[in-house]
Amino acid sequence: MTTALIAEDEPLLALALRQELAQAWPELQVVASVGDGESAVREALAQRPDVLFFDIRMPGQGGLDAAADLADAWPHDTPFPALVFVTAYDQYAVQAFETQAVDYVLKPVQPQRLARTVAKVKDVLARRTGPQGLDTAVEQLRHLLAAPRAAAPLQVIQASVGSSIRMVPIGEVLVFEAADKYVRVLVDGHEYLIRTPLKDLLPQLDAQQFWQVHRGTVVRATAIESVTRDEAGKLHLTVRGRPERLPVSRLYAHLFKAM
Repeated sequence: MTTALIAEDEPLLALALRQELAQAWPELQVVASVGDGESAVREALAQRPDVLFFDIRMPGQGGLDAAADLADAWPHDTPFPALVFVTAYDQYAVQAFETQAVDYVLKPVQPQRLARTVAKVKDVLARRTGPQGLDTAVEQLRHLLAAPRAAAPLQVIQASVGSSIRMVPIGEVLVFEAADKYVRVLVDGHEYLIRTPLKDLLPQLDAQQFWQVHRGTVVRATAIESVTRDEAGKLHLTVRGRPERLPVSRLYAHLFKAM
């Protein structure tokens, strides 16, 4: 039996979606319905549904971020669920979803539109052949999350050190790592903290030099020393001059296809 999880913070809309799904896809079993992104990730990992219906905007963590966190934590030997976004976005956002081929339904849910979504999801599930069968959903999610890069990449990082500011040349940086409200800037033998969020810093970096390998980690490509796969199939990397083993999320495992 095909299973689904609904993440929608408005109870009446969640109920309406569930009722419409019962009409459009009677054999579908909704195993959980939650109202926030954190619960969606937790329940999806526990239930392992075949299909996810995620609202884009929810209290705390929205649907896009929840889907990205789920992709990070999803077992590598299990196909990632078919992902459908529930959105009240305007036509421009809808066009973006269509371009990336991540399916969506607009609120309030319309039966005819939902029927097309159901047909599409059924087709995708029928063609799923193994653990990698739905990795296109992960690829599409990665494209939706990608930030446009600046024309002139950042050359210097300004890091506070006590009462002074240290100018760190970008060429010395090995790793940027999110840490609560800060970003750790790791260089050979030292580290600094900056207040610029990683999502704001990433567009300012040269995409050829710096690779995002996790939602909270960006590394200098030429500093990567080794990449290993653990017993669970998850990738970890090390960079020269640093002792840390950094996880590589499923969203960015394509960077190491030979592994």
